[in-house]
Amino acid sequence: MKLLLDTCTFLWIASRSPLLSPRASAVFLDESQESYLSVASAWEISIKHTLGRLPLPERPDMWVPRVREGSGIAGLEINEDCALLAGRLPRIHDDPFDRLLVAQAIVHGLTLVTPDPEIHKYAVRVLW
Repeated sequence: MKLLLDTCTFLWIASRSPLLSPRASAVFLDESQESYLSVASAWEISIKHTLGRLPLPERPDMWVPRVREGSGIAGLEINEDCALLAGRLPRIHDDPFDRLLVAQAIVHGLTLVTPDPEIHKYAVRVLW
């Protein structure tokens, strides 16, 4: 299975948070799975940190790649197909970052690892 981590999922993996579901944790730790972090999530983390809403131990441009690579998570770029699909998705979710993650999961055939109940309303594979 190929996994796309929601931003909060990545943050909870990084902090070993108990908020990460046992199922999501088990699947992430299964070495046969491939895990990805979207550049949209890196952007969201950077914005929230700059606004003072997300404290990090170091600057996001240092912390995100270090944690991502150290956790065996590949980066996922945003391509034109994903950007255009995100614009066509129904406005079920108001968060443009989440709509972009849904689009990336659909285009790349990934399972989105997220606790967000609104994302379940899209035609995308979700694991939590």
